[in-house]
Amino acid sequence: MLGLIWAQSRAGVIGRDGAIPWRIPEDMAYFKDVTSGHPVVMGRKTWDSLPPRFRPLTGRRNIVVTRDRDWLAEGAEAAHSVESAITLAGPGETWVMGGGEIYSAAMPFADRLVVTEVDVDTEGDAYAPTIGDEWTPETTGDWLTSERDGLKFRFRTYIRG
Repeated sequence: MLGLIWAQSRAGVIGRDGAIPWRIPEDMAYFKDVTSGHPVVMGRKTWDSLPPRFRPLTGRRNIVVTRDRDWLAEGAEAAHSVESAITLAGPGETWVMGGGEIYSAAMPFADRLVVTEVDVDTEGDAYAPTIGDEWTPETTGDWLTSERDGLKFRFRTYIRG
């Protein structure tokens, strides 16, 4: 099973200047719960955006897609395409965690999308892929309010088919 997991604004923004434009601790906890114990695939820019103290993400194989054939980082495995990253991850559950280009490249191979919708308008330079008609909502999620800053958000799951 290949899943994509991300958080997006109402307009589909997922990032700005190499960072997530909001901080919702409940979403970070959900992300950890969903991905723990499974390989995670990310682009090199997403790897670089993680605070050094969190690299590599614990309890998960960290597979980084990069065009740089010489790229190395402790705790990460390099792949040079999304397809090779998926192959490297092997059978079982794997999660793609960004960024925008990696999501778009992985979308044709995905079985499941886990999307945190954040009820906010914000500027950004990275966007979530479009969720087309081939995706069926499995869960719609109730709107929740973040204890940190009062932002409203909900978790939605889509399956292909």
